[in-house]
Amino acid sequence: MKNFKFSIEKLVILSLVVTTLFSLSCTFDEEFDPNRPSLEGSLTGASLNQLNNLVVGIESGMRGGVAGQTTHTGTMARELYKFDADPRNTGDLLGANGASLDNNSFYSTSVWASKYRTIKNANILLEALDNTTSVSAQEAAGYRGFARTVIAHQLIMLVKSYGSARVEVSDPTNLGPVLAEADVLTQVSSILDSALSDLTAAGDSFSFPLAGFDGFDTPSTFSKFNRAVKAVALIYSGNKTEALGALSSSFFNLNGDLTLGPKHVFSLSAGDFVNGLYKIVDNNGDQIIVHNSFIADAEPGDKRVENKTIIRSDPTTQDGLNGTHQTKLYATNISPIDIIRNEELVLLYAEANIPSNPTEAIKAIDVIRTSAGLPAYSGASTESALIDELLNQRRYSFWCENHRMYDLRRFGKSLSLPIDRPGDQIFNIFPIPLTENE
Repeated sequence: MKNFKFSIEKLVILSLVVTTLFSLSCTFDEEFDPNRPSLEGSLTGASLNQLNNLVVGIESGMRGGVAGQTTHTGTMARELYKFDADPRNTGDLLGANGASLDNNSFYSTSVWASKYRTIKNANILLEALDNTTSVSAQEAAGYRGFARTVIAHQLIMLVKSYGSARVEVSDPTNLGPVLAEADVLTQVSSILDSALSDLTAAGDSFSFPLAGFDGFDTPSTFSKFNRAVKAVALIYSGNKTEALGALSSSFFNLNGDLTLGPKHVFSLSAGDFVNGLYKIVDNNGDQIIVHNSFIADAEPGDKRVENKTIIRSDPTTQDGLNGTHQTKLYATNISPIDIIRNEELVLLYAEANIPSNPTEAIKAIDVIRTSAGLPAYSGASTESALIDELLNQRRYSFWCENHRMYDLRRFGKSLSLPIDRPGDQIFNIFPIPLTENE
């Protein structure tokens, strides 16, 4: 598996892009540094190496905010607790003593900023492609297909936390409006279709390497990732018929390896960073503690509990909260994090079939149950019962993976969550950052 390895030139350009374009709601002053290439140099007459450096920056940026988004939403969805030095992780996110979420705290601002940094970098690449002769039209199509697919993916991540997003942000001086979830997802589908057209025109290979996309690193195989993301957008939109079509063109395989899929990768190389969701077992400092209900509600024999969590040698307590287990989801601090895997596609396939073909939905659900060491589903085949079963399988398949809060919100089941302490509240969406309202 490839890791991100940064040359001096890559570090220079990525530093320029990330720091100069930190927040879309800011006004940018033009600055020039004679000791390193300017952003203008990348936008006008970019070389192949500069284009590829931008790809590295985009792909690296996709990892930004992943750990925070996962623990913030996981806390609100009563999957886990983040026990560390910041009291907001066990206070604000659980609505302690009637508290409200703050639109200017890290849990509201960090994910928004990180996703838009990545989108901005992708837009820089698209603009650079319009102003360079360093690559052929076919090669440029590959870059565009990659960039547009990433933009769509990042917008979905924003919808999951905020229920809305700005789609048009290519011009920082004239940002588009913040759109409602349904409108964002409609535009995401269009962006993905445009990206697919680019990928179709890109020939047999990319002019750039990708890290973590082993098996998805050519235009044709990356197209399968594109269609997987499209299936997610369509399911979230409620368009189940078209979602089945997207799944058929993705890497979905009902009988295939459930772990297959592109991943965020990490390393200890200079300029790179590590997996922020890895935690040392029995550490008394920064910890991801499993919500007790995840253990108590599991079906006997569910291997996912054993595979994802581990009992601590001593139970831990903070702010009136407690837990006997902690995460062991990742073996090391450079273990990869799935972007999307076949296991998710199988459950998307089940969800898409529930209203019209419950037999097929149960078939897909049983693939997941069997892989977890559970017997075949024996409950009712009504839509309501199958949705409950689907959500339960998603709960255990995707624990601590930024799914639970949004799953409950989109099915109107957030209020089914337990209240951990008297005075706590249930939140299922983050406020848009204060700077976006100024």
